Amino acid sequence: MALQIIDDCITCDVCIPECPNEAITAGGDIFVIDAAKCTECEGHYDTPQCKEVCPVDAIVARAA
Repeated sequence: MALQIIDDCITCDVCIPECPNEAITAGGDIFVIDAAKCTECEGHYDTPQCKEVCPVDAIVARAA
């Protein structure tokens, strides 16, 4: 499953360098996560690093 960034995003940039798969990019008013690239850091870390550093909790599980 992949993560997504919701409208609460303040485009602070802290999540971008944390992604080992380079799945996070600028997407207009908020950042976006490419679902095809996002592995929730599986194989790299125990927890999704972008969620760990997001100061406004704008990164959530993608709805099925």
